[in-house]
Amino acid sequence: MFQTFEQSASPEQGPPRLAALRTELAAEGLDGFLVPRADAHQGEYVAPRDDRLAWLTGFTGSAGYCAALTEKAGVFVDGRYRVQVKAQVAPEFTPVDWPEVGLAEWIAEALPEGGTVGIDPWLFSVDQMRGLERGLGAVALRRCDNLVDRVWADQPEPPMGEVFVQPVDLAGEAHGDKIARLAKGLDKAAACVITLPDSLAWLLNIRGSDVPRNPVPHGFAILHAAGRVTLFMAAQKLVELGDHLGPLVEVKTPEDFVPELEALDGPVQIDPASCPVAVLDALEGREIVEAADPCLLPKARKNAAELAGARAAHLRDGAAMVRFLHWVDSQTPGEFTEIDAVVALEEERRATNALRDISFETISGAGPNGAIVHYRVTEASNRTTAANELLLIDSGGQYVDGTTDITRTMVLGEAGAEEKDAFTRVLKGMIALSRLRFPAGLAGRDIDVLARAALWEAGLDYGHGTGHGVGSYLSVHEGPQRIARTGTVPLEPGMILSNEPGFYREGSYGIRIENLIAVEPAPPLPGQNVAKMLRFETLTWVPIDRRLIETGLLTAAERDWLDAYHAGVFERIAPLVTGAVRDWLEAACAPL
Repeated sequence: MFQTFEQSASPEQGPPRLAALRTELAAEGLDGFLVPRADAHQGEYVAPRDDRLAWLTGFTGSAGYCAALTEKAGVFVDGRYRVQVKAQVAPEFTPVDWPEVGLAEWIAEALPEGGTVGIDPWLFSVDQMRGLERGLGAVALRRCDNLVDRVWADQPEPPMGEVFVQPVDLAGEAHGDKIARLAKGLDKAAACVITLPDSLAWLLNIRGSDVPRNPVPHGFAILHAAGRVTLFMAAQKLVELGDHLGPLVEVKTPEDFVPELEALDGPVQIDPASCPVAVLDALEGREIVEAADPCLLPKARKNAAELAGARAAHLRDGAAMVRFLHWVDSQTPGEFTEIDAVVALEEERRATNALRDISFETISGAGPNGAIVHYRVTEASNRTTAANELLLIDSGGQYVDGTTDITRTMVLGEAGAEEKDAFTRVLKGMIALSRLRFPAGLAGRDIDVLARAALWEAGLDYGHGTGHGVGSYLSVHEGPQRIARTGTVPLEPGMILSNEPGFYREGSYGIRIENLIAVEPAPPLPGQNVAKMLRFETLTWVPIDRRLIETGLLTAAERDWLDAYHAGVFERIAPLVTGAVRDWLEAACAPL
């Protein structure tokens, strides 16, 4: 059954909600209030209660801000959402291209005589606050209560999802060993504050259900250098854990968190990129050590058990995708809709009897809707497919042994020359990364160009990163690694990333091809003078639409890679499907 967890919001609802917020601004003596898409835990995804940006503006993207001033209101969105925001916000809200236009600089210009802007200190990280203070000039920043919460009459209650154990045979390491290992790394601090939900889940080998599509619990933790953890989480969430947490983990209520921070002795470590300002305020007077969340890199470097789980999850998910792609090819364009495709795909994943949830709201964009990079189909936007147009499906599954994320673009009939040219250039970029060998120590920014080079040759590009990290039955977007111009963290064995170049013609079509890949050591070559080389293991095994490929644009090496990939797809997936689906798969995997 089609459903979405996004807040109910529309352009018409925005103006009265903005007016109510401005009434609160006047009462507080403020010239503005900043509304990020964030919660107190500073994860990427938020529970319905915390989706304040969508409730106020109507914009439902996964990142952005609203600067609600007394005379104007800017909605700041990155390149993924430039098309989407135009359709979702009322004229009272001004879309702003961010980060090209800085949030602080825009506010400073909008309030040239100075002024005061309020923030909820739980919803901004220390780094974000510092960036705002640097850019605001004469504009003052004031911590205050959340003014959106004051006017949101039917705001949902805080989530209280059940917390459950991630078994050690899937996690690959007992949580007691993780605690000991990370505690030893706190050589300059007596304690470390952890707020990110996926870090908390990974460290304690637990999963939860407080955030839609992400198996993470809301809570806070303090990791002590002595090798123990204080966990701040509502007791009603933990009833199913039994004695899993053990003597190394002391459980307290969320209300105890701030008093416990205030009582800490010795240096305290925080990650300024994710630590809320309110936490830093509570630690006033203590020596602060600033360093990255100690869970980030260990979590990103998947161990053997996690990699084995990812491979198994992708085979299961690949078979579901193949059954779905066969279904698409069996339909008549004009007789099924974007939502029909979403429902059909989710049914195939649920038929595995292993799906815990989808890993994000499925992107099903037909024709011009495919050009909206993070399009979310609704009953209002649902488009009926048409002959000879493109259908872009970006989706994934949450399984106990792994998280999947895959995009395929299909033609519903015959593709035009422009679409085939663009598709092939996107494919060339995806193949370039898939075939790459590279010296250890390089980061995502060092290889991002390879995914774009064929598009650049034609004067084309895309406005999003090429790849994000992916968790192990955790968040489908996981840092710190990424393949993008901004990806500065060196890639290491065990890291799982997406490989997803694309191209989008606004008003016409969208193209994206996405596989998940894992970093692994590359065997040495004769005469190699680089001490250590890395390469990518492909995890995703699903056919790529050969009807959209302009074979003359591919080099011999690229054709060989694609033929070998399709042979690998058939070898792995054919035993998992039968009858007409297997016949379809065999044809889809035929050599070029």
